[in-house]
Amino acid sequence: MGAEVLHADAEQVLRGWRPSGDGQEALRHAFLALLDAREDACLRACAPGHVTASAVLLDAAGEHVLLTLHPRVGKWLQLGGHCEPEDTSLAGAALREATEESGIDGLSVSAEPVHLDVHPITCSLGVPTRHFDVRYLVRAPAGAEPVRSDESLDLRWWPIDALPAESDLGPLLAAARPHR
Repeated sequence: MGAEVLHADAEQVLRGWRPSGDGQEALRHAFLALLDAREDACLRACAPGHVTASAVLLDAAGEHVLLTLHPRVGKWLQLGGHCEPEDTSLAGAALREATEESGIDGLSVSAEPVHLDVHPITCSLGVPTRHFDVRYLVRAPAGAEPVRSDESLDLRWWPIDALPAESDLGPLLAAARPHR
């Protein structure tokens, strides 16, 4: 039942979302094609590729982003991951992942995605696949201090203007930063 609800939410969210830029619009259509073709598109068991949910977690001031040093990938990445059977929405999955991986309570998540990404990976399936990653903006409460979980080698706040070289979040974060 949960997988059907999550699948319906993913379709509704992506059908209603209007991204800026042709590249994001093309990705939105690719995500919808996957969802149309596969009832299991939101489950990690979908070997050809599956929808994942990520959190671009900003501090209360919007000046720093929390990144994890991912043990499998070996790079600094945003928080997030696979949808779980109990997830009923993509935004909820992103919030759950952010809370689990950051150890921070009281996070708030945007209602709509802020970015889409598709990347090849060998994840917990043990075979090459693709993550169809739906990224949400998540905000931490003032004074929030992260606590590293077992899912991370390291966890740290990075200034938006000084991200690690491997990060692809620069343009997204520049757009999400509060106007001054």
